[in-house]
Amino acid sequence: MVHEIYIIDDKSILIEQLKKLFKDEDEYSFVSVTSENLDQAIKSIPTMIIIEDDNTELSAVEICKRIRENEDNSITPIIVMSSIMDHEYRLEILKMSVQYYILKPINEDYFWCTVRNMIDFITTNRRVSPLTGLPGNVQIQAEMKKRLLAKEEFAVIYFDLDNFKAYNDVYGFSNGDEIIKFTARTIVKNIHELPNSNNFIGHIGGDDFVAIVEKCDYDKLCSSTIFDFDSEVHKYYSDDDIERGFVEVANRRGIIEEFPIVSLSIGVVEVDNNNFKTPLEIGEVSAQVKHRAKTIMGSAYVINRRKF
Repeated sequence: MVHEIYIIDDKSILIEQLKKLFKDEDEYSFVSVTSENLDQAIKSIPTMIIIEDDNTELSAVEICKRIRENEDNSITPIIVMSSIMDHEYRLEILKMSVQYYILKPINEDYFWCTVRNMIDFITTNRRVSPLTGLPGNVQIQAEMKKRLLAKEEFAVIYFDLDNFKAYNDVYGFSNGDEIIKFTARTIVKNIHELPNSNNFIGHIGGDDFVAIVEKCDYDKLCSSTIFDFDSEVHKYYSDDDIERGFVEVANRRGIIEEFPIVSLSIGVVEVDNNNFKTPLEIGEVSAQVKHRAKTIMGSAYVINRRKF
């Protein structure tokens, strides 16, 4: 995944230095932004923001304030570079939830390590699910907004387990967690096998997952994911339940009901040609598509093709 780092610098000097420092590392993309275009840049939700305090009309304090006022950038890391050594000024900057205040002139090796370490820290900590190690709702929503604003062509893929509650009732939550982790591994494996690398996988919660992927063969992706899931899920059942093809669970009235082996429903929503404006609109269509997939017996997928 490419990390977009925005450089707030009215003279566009720092970006050339950064490009030279990171010339051999393709996963970093540096974008120069003037303080005049700050609001537009903030809407793009970059991975990190670096402020060249000496070369901007606005003070770093004002820039940081405007960044933090934007809800989508409330946790975006900020590095401020400045030649101002005044203690009170530096303290005021850091109180704006700025991660680093680097005094100039900078040491290039130190600066390179600081940027690299911060990106690694972000990558680790945005994996908010302790169960699957995948990003949660905040990052999922931000990723959708970012791609919509960039008018990218992509698809949002929703994954949901069928009959999972019945499995938990019979086998317990610990075994249920193992199926959740297995589902995550299956999704990650198949997404990572795509030819493009600019893809995102998130864990909404429970047995719900989402992937945001560049244009590809969605039928092939869904089919291979379902094949891998159905080939392995039986390992989480007893031989007797596998032979029967279902588990038995007593409902609230004490009546025994039969529930099939856990299966995987996938709903794909293609996003292109400005057919969606917000993540909410995508979510509304995805709910319909996923519902259609869940009406099909066993593991299945439904794709909502884009309309021109």
